[in-house]
Amino acid sequence: MKRFDSIVILTGAGLSAESGLSTFRDKDGIWAKYDYREVATPEGFRANPVLVHDFYNQRRRALADVQPNAAHLALARLEREHAGGVTIVTQNIDALHEAAGSQHLIHMHGELMKALCAHCGERHAWGGDLGLDTACPTCGRVGGMRPDVVWFGEMPYQMERIYRALTAADLFISIGTSGNVYPAAGFVAEARSAGAHTVELNLEPSEGASVFAEAHYGPATRIVPAFVDTLLGAKR
Repeated sequence: MKRFDSIVILTGAGLSAESGLSTFRDKDGIWAKYDYREVATPEGFRANPVLVHDFYNQRRRALADVQPNAAHLALARLEREHAGGVTIVTQNIDALHEAAGSQHLIHMHGELMKALCAHCGERHAWGGDLGLDTACPTCGRVGGMRPDVVWFGEMPYQMERIYRALTAADLFISIGTSGNVYPAAGFVAEARSAGAHTVELNLEPSEGASVFAEAHYGPATRIVPAFVDTLLGAKR
């Protein structure tokens, strides 16, 4: 395999599924059980903040029982051992990449284990429940704390940094994504136009599978460690 100097990896819900976290768009996924308009939009939060807090409080508690899987660990190993740069851009709001040891990480959709104050704009690490009576540790006001996650209709975080990484990459890998959520679904085209080799690692072909130059399909815990072994073998 060719040696690559700058690797950008996009990860989605399929990466964490084998750790026991539900995906969103599968037939048994989260959006098959909840109306995203009620629990994952600014309008839904304004209409029923108690429901939205309950939804995210349940998901935050669930994180205590999950661990990073072999795919997370393989990506952390790639970051440690690869001679060039590795940037992970994740759509996931869990903390499994961090638990596995990844450090060069962009949470484009925010983080479930953080809270954002709508009054002062400060962010805080947050492991407990949030509610209407939760006071901001910085400004002290109540009623403005919300999960620090990007809802439908909001702009993903750190997009300028992501596009800089994409234009500098010579290898782009997409792992565990549906390929139908923008702007992330457009990253492969951005990387290809900049000259990067593009690879899809997924349980099954995504909606954008035809755009990739290379693809491998199967469980993430099998195909991601194998691909990382191949990449690192090319460095030796």
